[in-house]
Parts: sequence; C-alpha cells; structure tokens
Amino acid sequence: MTNGDYPWTRRISNASLMLALAATVVAFGGMTLARYDLIGKMPGFFSLAFGALLAAAAAILALVGLIMNARQQWPHGRSALLGLIIGGIFVGALTIRVISTSGVPAIHDATTDLADPPNYVALPLSPDNLRGLEGGEEQWRELHSQAYDDLVTIKINAPVADVIASAEELARDRGWTIALVDPDAGRLEATAYASWIKFNDDVVLRVVPDDSGSIIDMRSVSRVGVSDLGENAKRILSLIHISEPTRQAEIS
Repeated sequence: MTNGDYPWTRRISNASLMLALAATVVAFGGMTLARYDLIGKMPGFFSLAFGALLAAAAAILALVGLIMNARQQWPHGRSALLGLIIGGIFVGALTIRVISTSGVPAIHDATTDLADPPNYVALPLSPDNLRGLEGGEEQWRELHSQAYDDLVTIKINAPVADVIASAEELARDRGWTIALVDPDAGRLEATAYASWIKFNDDVVLRVVPDDSGSIIDMRSVSRVGVSDLGENAKRILSLIHISEPTRQAEIS
C-alpha cells in the first residue's frame, strides 16, 4: 500500500504538525509584537495562552495519528511524531513554568517595607494597583507577608549618594529605563522589564542616611496583570544579594 491509501492517517498526522507549527507562530508572534509594543502586553500574553491550547490539541491529534500509523506500517509517522514533539515541548515547558510558580500569591506589588512602602514620584502608580484583591491593602499585606518574608529593609555601610550611584549603574547595566535619579533625596526610579514580552515593572529605591551608613528600601510594581509570578520579589532579592558584601544588618 502507498501513503495515499491511508487518507485519514495522512490528514490527522499532517493536521497535528500544522497545528503545532501554528501554535508556535501564534504564541511567539503575539509575544514578539507585544515586546515591541505593536500590540498591548496582555494581548501578547493571551496569544501565549491561546498558542498553548493549540499545542495541546496538536499533541492529542499527534497521539491519535501515531496510533493510526502504528497499525498501518507508519505511512505518515514522521508528521505525527513532529507534531507530538513540537506540541509536547510547548505544553511541557509551559506546564513546568506554571507548576514552579504555583505557590506565588496573586499580587504584583512587592516591597521591603510593608508598613511604609516607598512611594513613586516620577513614575505614576496605577489607580487600579490593588486589582484582583477584594480585601484591598490589608489582603495585599497579608499575602505579601506570607509569601515574601525574606524581603526586608537593609542597612549598609555606605553613604546615600554612593548607594544611589551604584544602583543607577546597576539599573543601566540591566537595561532598565531610568526615570529619576536624586542622590540628595536618596531616590531612584526606573522601569524594569520582565519576560520576552517585556512587561513594564516600575521600581523605586529609597535610601535614607543612618549613623553608620544608609537604610535601603525598595519597591517593584507591575503595571498590568494580577499576578507577577514572583518576578518583582525576585528583582528585589537580586539587588539585596548584591549588597551583601557591604551589608551590616537587617532591620525590621
């Protein structure tokens, strides 16, 4: 028998491959358009979600195609196998990402000072910053304290101006967009970027003088979405760890 003798095997096998390729184009095409602000950030994110659904459908079709091929001496096994590989990798990678962030609270505002979070001057805080939280600030503080108890104010042996200068250099090295640098006021504000889509996360650093150096607090807030998948807290922790060599003590 030739390949043409198994039309349904051919159709399902080819459909699985085409669907897997379409899933990749939809997801990464949408995310890339969002990265360069040709579409909104959330539509770019939704393209990833839609692409994942297409990839899951492709993987299921591919499995059906492989079963049909196994019964018919593999006339179109390559297409079905490629569909399964592409769709499976897509869905698997996304599933691992979701599982790895399953314990992250549905908040997008992280800070080292829950009692008095650093405020923004140059970068406006979104009016709906408490979106997704029916309990408002109280619920945000409760979720934050439970998930991010390692985010604390720090004290280092360095003058305020030096801390701000170092923070500015680090922000530029990371590709952040600087909005404000004010050594006299002990303030730095910048926009950082998360994931391939380049979600905008606004960062503020507040530094005040102390008898033996400087007291530093930081805040990082996502402009869109409900959960940040822990990205803002990771950003703050990375800066805290960089300061470890000169860090004197943690203060509450």
